Amino acid sequence: MSLLALAVSGCAVTSQPIERGESEQRARSDLAAMFRDQEPLSGPLTLHEAMARAVKYNLEARLKVMEEALSQRQVDLASFDMLPRMALSAGYSGRNNVSASSSRSIETGSQSLEPSTSQDRDRDVADLTMVWNVLDFGVSYVSAKQQGDQRLIVQERRRKVVHTIIQDVRSAYWRAVAAERLLERIDGLMARVDQARHDSQRMGEQRIGDPVQALSYQRTLIEATRQLEEQRRALSLAKTELATLINLPLGTDLTLAASDDYSVPVLKVDLASLEQQALAARPELREQDYQARISAAETRKAMLRLLPGLEFSAGGHYDSNSFLTNQSWADYGVKITWNLFNVLSAPAAIDVAKAGEEVAEARRQAMSMAILAQLHVANANFNEARRQFATSQELAALDEQIIEQLRNRHRAQGIGELELIQGELNVLNAELRRDLAYAEVRNSYGQLFASVGLDPLPATLASPRLADIGQAIRDNEARWQAGDIGLPPQ
Repeated sequence: MSLLALAVSGCAVTSQPIERGESEQRARSDLAAMFRDQEPLSGPLTLHEAMARAVKYNLEARLKVMEEALSQRQVDLASFDMLPRMALSAGYSGRNNVSASSSRSIETGSQSLEPSTSQDRDRDVADLTMVWNVLDFGVSYVSAKQQGDQRLIVQERRRKVVHTIIQDVRSAYWRAVAAERLLERIDGLMARVDQARHDSQRMGEQRIGDPVQALSYQRTLIEATRQLEEQRRALSLAKTELATLINLPLGTDLTLAASDDYSVPVLKVDLASLEQQALAARPELREQDYQARISAAETRKAMLRLLPGLEFSAGGHYDSNSFLTNQSWADYGVKITWNLFNVLSAPAAIDVAKAGEEVAEARRQAMSMAILAQLHVANANFNEARRQFATSQELAALDEQIIEQLRNRHRAQGIGELELIQGELNVLNAELRRDLAYAEVRNSYGQLFASVGLDPLPATLASPRLADIGQAIRDNEARWQAGDIGLPPQ
């Protein structure tokens, strides 16, 4: 018992904790690898360059590319299952005594042959055997086709990731544009508000004027500061989010190539065409098409297993036994095998496979309805965003006129600093709402085409350079805006 306990304790496996130094080294390596081999920023970042950087450098997109490559290797590996099984063995065989035997008469019960041997005590052996089962070949062929469909499913999932990343970049870019336009003005106004607060507090300490009025004045300024801080917080993270999406080191000073052009895009494709395109092109539905093919193939595999297996075998052998007349020889054969229990279980297996086909079809129909709903919601959001932007633009224009009047009065000492600050705060709020509304217009317009499943990139690119990727995205979006939603040119 003690020997058994000793043996068990000797086989015990212990896991050592990872040292802190190893984790730090891994962190340094990851930081270096995350941003390696990236084209540097050469100027203000445009929207399409940001999209190109996200497509090429975003870590989630890289992961999907690697998963697609892995899936392709799995298809190649599944193809080898269709080949015959071939086994090679070679070795040495020996024993401590002679392998001898004798015979006994079944009539008299006496020994009829003295002990003798026909095998050397030590010998070398080798075998090369090939077996090919036609039924296994058929099942492996169907399985390889299923694995090929799995690879195509990975491609569709990669398409979905690219669509999502492009849309996220579009949303973050326009919010970052709003941030770049307004953050500097917000900081300047916050400094003025802070100075006005200090002046008011100093006057209160010197007991100049009505104390209640002074406190109310300070409260109004603090409320203005709170509003400015909320605006600043909403805008300050936009560039960080954009840098994350395009895989730039966080903290990189981004300058965006944005103009004061607030042109509103117009949808030049009728909704019926978009519906048809969505049902044909959305990655989720194409994935379900491949899943249906996989389910149908599973039914064929269940039917194949009903058939008997025809097995061909051939082999070459060698044995150094000196008693053998032929020390090397070849053999071959044909055999039919049939697992009769498959006949009993096959109907249930076929029913399960057919039920899987029906489930795949029902899932695809339910998903089709959900995708049509997404398309109509995206269209409604786009129309609503345009209306909200038009209203925000009118308010911003009115506030600009009002602040000009207030500045004139302030210069003429007709109003105080507080009224001017409140007017400029109103202008900032109006411009912020206008810019965010415009960002929503651009975002909802892009979401409309994303809900259709249109690919921002063609199947092949002129080169993997950022400039060519960005140009391809720009060209495709120009085609969509012109009303052409067909397949992109190769």
